[in-house]
Parts: sequence; structure tokens; C-alpha cells
Amino acid sequence: MLTDARIRNAKPRKHPYKLSDGGGLHALIQPHGSKLLRFAYRYSGKQKTLALGVYPLVGLKAAREQRDEAKRMLARGTDPAGQRRLAKQAAISGNTFKAVAEEVFVKHQKEGRAVATLEKLRWLLDFVYPLLAERPIAEITAPELLAVLRRVEARGRYETARRLRGTCGTIFRYAIATGRAERDPSADLRGALTVPKVTHRATIVDQDGIGALLRAIEGYDGHPATKAALRLAPLVFVRPGELRRAEWSEFDLNGAQWSISAGKMKMPRPHRVPLARQAVAIVRELHKITGEGQWLFPSVRTATRPISDGTLNAALRRLGYGPTEMSPHGFRAMASTRLNEMGRWNPDAIERQLAHQEPDDVRRAYIHAAQFWPERVEMMQVWADYLDSLRDRDRSALSDGLAA
Repeated sequence: MLTDARIRNAKPRKHPYKLSDGGGLHALIQPHGSKLLRFAYRYSGKQKTLALGVYPLVGLKAAREQRDEAKRMLARGTDPAGQRRLAKQAAISGNTFKAVAEEVFVKHQKEGRAVATLEKLRWLLDFVYPLLAERPIAEITAPELLAVLRRVEARGRYETARRLRGTCGTIFRYAIATGRAERDPSADLRGALTVPKVTHRATIVDQDGIGALLRAIEGYDGHPATKAALRLAPLVFVRPGELRRAEWSEFDLNGAQWSISAGKMKMPRPHRVPLARQAVAIVRELHKITGEGQWLFPSVRTATRPISDGTLNAALRRLGYGPTEMSPHGFRAMASTRLNEMGRWNPDAIERQLAHQEPDDVRRAYIHAAQFWPERVEMMQVWADYLDSLRDRDRSALSDGLAA
């Protein structure tokens, strides 16, 4: 058996040589003087070696304990070297950017974040993963992160790059809180990104323009479900993502309301939409076409998914409305502007119908609790009648002119 004195006194030679302790344990004396403790064994018919440490940092007693543990693994049919490699990989993978990011994603899910919010987070992470997914998060530097953001900027997506920096900052701060990183490199990138020019959502708010748009929608000759979505959008003025993911199970046509779950809303709380007579009629008509499936507006490619984000945009372009003239989101701004200008409705009722987030905590709690349901029911019907009058106004004038 080996002794500490024998290892200490071992002199280097021209070639490496071994000093055996027994049971596969030996000290490998290197030509440059290093003394390595090793365990030699056979597994699946192959000769293998397990590194136990450098003497005297690892002593003979500790090496024998490691050898005995390795032998117990072999008795159970486990390769000691393979097990060590797996443990090391697990430790490393748990500290990668992707591992931490996925934990943050799950955390957001448990917190009840809206489906749209989770989809946006997943979309943003897909920009980062190709370059940083397997990097240990504690080793990622500000220049590395900037290189990822520059790739996004190169596509002209300046606002996306700005949001991605914020998302990465959230992930780095979570890593700091869980002991896997010491600092947030995204903080070093303040001022490094191109500041996007603020652009407001394209909308139409003048009465003549609204009437012309509604008449154009009535003449749309594309897919019937897409036309129904265009007709319904100004009557419910929900967000485009909430409209395209509308499901038949959410509608109570006899009760004239649409109930949207918190998971679908941008602000994670349930939302109800009173349906005017015109909206109910559109939905009943649509039921004859898509009522057997899950979605009011299924994709033309597969009924298992709703229409895409770009479907309504494309439909508006087909009607001749460019991106600076009208957008699907613009129906919300249209309703908000005109309803507030009427001076007939409580501004809080309008905000509640738009499902806006009130920045003040007290006001937010008040608006959420108040609901203003009876006023909203009346408001939505008056709004629908008002839109009908704008749509039909020029038709009446044309009819009167022809009669004369």
C-alpha cells in the first residue's frame, strides 16, 4: 500500500510512472513533477481511468474514499466517470442563459400572465437563444448581449431590440437573485441602442372617414370569416389578439355578451364585452360557417388555430388602407376618441370597456371593482347605432340624389 511519505519522496522520471495503492488506486508521477491520483477500472469490457485529484491537494485518505465510492457505483452497474460527467453537465446546464430564462417563463405562467404576454416573451427569447442559450449566464458580457441586440436592430426592429434588452435584464436579475450571476450586463447597454421613433397606431376618427371605412368593409370580397372579423372589430374594439382568438364557448348570444378569460387579456383579468344587436347578428351569421369548431375565426390552413396576426392587416390593405391610414388596433382608438367626444359617457366606463390599465393603484382597483356594466351595455348599443348611421349616411344622400 502507498504511504504519504512514498508519494512525497517520489522523483520524476523521463516518462510517467505509477505507484500502486491497491484496488485500482494509484499515483501517476509525471515528468514535470505533478503527482496525480487516479482510479483504474473496467466498465463494459473497457479499461477506464477516473481522476481523483492532484496530490497533496487531495490526500491519500480522500482518494481512497473516492475509490471506494466508485467501486460501489460499479457494483450497481454505474460508470463512475459517466456519472461524474452527467453531474457536471447538469450543474452547467442549470446555469445557462436558457435554463434561467425558462425558469422565468414558468414563473410568469404561475403568476397568471396573459397568453399574449407569454407568447411575446417566447418570441423575444427566440432572438437570443441561437447565440446565448448554452452560455453560462454568469459569463455573458455586455458586448455579447449587444451583439445579439444589434442583429435585431439590423432588421430594422429597434423597438423589439429595446424590449429584448429589458427582457434579458429581467432574466439576469433573476439569476442574481438565485445565486447564479453577480451582475446584470444589460444595465451597461443603456444608451447603446437606437431609440425608435414613436409612432401612434394608425386610425380613422373623422365621421366621413369612419363611414367610408365601414362601407369598404361591407364590400370586402375575401374569406367570409375574415369579413366577419372586420365587421365585428369596430363593434367590440378589443385588442386584435383578443379578437382573433375568440372562441365559440365564450359567447352567450342570448345574453348578448362575450366573456374573455384573464389568460387571454393583456392585463391578466377577465373581461366582458356587451354585444349590441348588430354584433349578435354578425356572430349568429358566422356560426353557420365556423360554429362547429373552436374558433370564430379559424385559419384557412388549419381549423386547429385561429387566424394569424397579419390577417386583418392584410384585409385592410386589400381594401386600400395603408399602414399609416388604418390598423386593426385603430378600431380601439376610433371608439375611444369618438365616445369621449360625445360627452355622454363616464370616461371610467369607456376605459373599463377598453380594458385599459389604470396607472394609479387606487384608481385601478376602483375601476376594476365598479365595472359600469349597465352603462357599458347602453353605450355599446348606442355606438353600434352611431356606426350604422355613419355607414348609411352617404348611401342615403346618394339615394336622395338619384330620386331627384
